[in-house]
Amino acid sequence: MAKPFSMFPRLLLMGASMAVVFSVGASGSPQVPAFFVFGDSLVDDGNNNYLTSLAKANYLPYGVDFDGGPSGRFCNGKTIIDFLGELLGLPYVPAYVNTLEDDRSILGGVNYASAAAGILDESGRELGDRFSLRRQVENFRSTLGQLKNQKGEEELRQYLATSLVAMNLGSNDYLNNYLMPSLYDTSSIFNPSEYAQILISNYTTHILALHSLGLRKFFIAGIGPLGCMPNQLATGADAPGKCISTVNNMVGLFNVRLRSLVDQLNANVHGQGAIFVYGNTFDLFADILANANTYGLRVVDRGCCGIGRNQGQITCLPLQMPCMNRDEYVFWDAFHPTQAVNKIIAERLYAGPPSVCYPINVKQMAYDA
Repeated sequence: MAKPFSMFPRLLLMGASMAVVFSVGASGSPQVPAFFVFGDSLVDDGNNNYLTSLAKANYLPYGVDFDGGPSGRFCNGKTIIDFLGELLGLPYVPAYVNTLEDDRSILGGVNYASAAAGILDESGRELGDRFSLRRQVENFRSTLGQLKNQKGEEELRQYLATSLVAMNLGSNDYLNNYLMPSLYDTSSIFNPSEYAQILISNYTTHILALHSLGLRKFFIAGIGPLGCMPNQLATGADAPGKCISTVNNMVGLFNVRLRSLVDQLNANVHGQGAIFVYGNTFDLFADILANANTYGLRVVDRGCCGIGRNQGQITCLPLQMPCMNRDEYVFWDAFHPTQAVNKIIAERLYAGPPSVCYPINVKQMAYDA
């Protein structure tokens, strides 16, 4: 098969060798007291199971490689958050909806992510209910109330200040908003640069709200190359074998501003141990696509499970038979990476160089006092 995605230069993201030995926290004590996750379907681990939504993954073949089967994760197995949690020495972070009646379950962190959620409240509305970022922040306030019943004031302050926050949002503000002109008017009102700035302004408000509640260590992921996912390739908007450049260029405008925001926050926001880190998931994912064989992957232009062109026009349906060689695929379905790719990304974010995680990586964040 001809090698698609040749427009990406080979990025210096791989280090001296792929045989890097990563320090796995799971073999020892946890590196942080808790892990709080805010995001969309890339990191949702079951919140949408309980919502009236078309964006659900609580059925086979989702979870076909996950212990216990379908859980609401939009993957064949583990998400990036699952792998990062293992590296940090933490158990799986429970979905927010599963913690409402169990105060003890929140002590290691909570996952507030919701499929179809965006930075903007309206993004993803065509898919039904979801916890937008605004709602996710409100849900954290609810968790904070539970934590106050279990910890003294100083203990809670220290716990929050040393816990890790992961934020992964923005994709749905494009896929299920700006790139859907038949349902949303944002693309007729704002040019791509203006829209990116609106997203960043709203994102900043919610990040600062979480900081004001006591959280201090923020890992904030950029948006990946949306123009390379099967759903976008299936549109045929660019030449065969090429990512949709217009989409990736839009995302690039957002990512540049997000990295700049991280610099601004690190310069201006103060508090015990406050650190903001930008995850360059766009370049990392682009490198995986451009050099798939180096990572042990083979299929880069279609989903393992899906229907239509590039197995990306309709995403994975209940009981559909997925591909058998899942560890050779970059994409699990029309939108989401496989467990194999999630593992690669998590390991790079955990211990990679500043080209991947800026200005420090997740491991350094965990040990930073």
